[in-house]
Amino acid sequence: MTKLFPDPPPAGSPLLAARPANEVRSFLALRKSANKIFLGEPGPTADELQQLLSIAVRVPDHRKMAPWRFVTFQGEARREFGKALAHIAGSKDGAEARDVVEAAGLPLRAPTVVAVISAPVDDGRTPVWEQELSAGALCYNLLLAANSCGWGGVWLSEWITFSKDVDTLLALKENERLAGFIYIGTASAQPQERVRPDVSQLVSAWPPGDL
Repeated sequence: MTKLFPDPPPAGSPLLAARPANEVRSFLALRKSANKIFLGEPGPTADELQQLLSIAVRVPDHRKMAPWRFVTFQGEARREFGKALAHIAGSKDGAEARDVVEAAGLPLRAPTVVAVISAPVDDGRTPVWEQELSAGALCYNLLLAANSCGWGGVWLSEWITFSKDVDTLLALKENERLAGFIYIGTASAQPQERVRPDVSQLVSAWPPGDL
C-alpha cells in the first residue's frame, strides 16, 4: 500500500498549535478546483481513498459528534450509479432523452466520486448548524488532501444533491442530507485563476464607527 500521509499520534498526544510552513502557504494561496470535464485516470486506489478520507475527517467537530459519513463510487459502481440516476432523471415530468444521457454520465466524469453526507444529531447541545458546517469543512479538507497528493478535485452539488429520489437511492436517514459530491482524478488540463472577491469590501470591524 502506498503511504500518502504519516500516521497520527495516539489520542491525547500533545500536538503543535501552529506549524509555520512556506510550502503550505503557497499551496493554499494557489488552490483551485479542477474542471469537472478534465478529470481522468488515474485516480486514487481504494486504499489511497481510505487514507484521503482519514485526513478529510480532521476538521473542527464540536463534542466529537462525527456528524457526517461517506458513500464512495469507484470502478463499475460509478456506471451502476449512473444508470440509477438516469432512471430517476427519466421519470420526471418533461424529461428529455438528453437529460437521461447526462444523468448517466455524471458519476463517470472522474475515476473516484465521494458522496459526503451531513448527518447531524439534534441533541440540544451541539447546534445542527455547527454540525452542518463541519460537513462543509470536511468536503474542503478532502479536496485539499487529494490535491496535496497530486490529484485534481472538484466539489459539486447539481440536482442530484437535492433530489429526494437520490436520497432514497443512497439510503439517507431522516436527519441526513447530501453536502455534495467530490470528484477526484488526474487533471488533464490546468485550471485558470478566476476573479476573487475583494476582501476589503467584505470585512468590517466592531464596534461600528458611529456606535
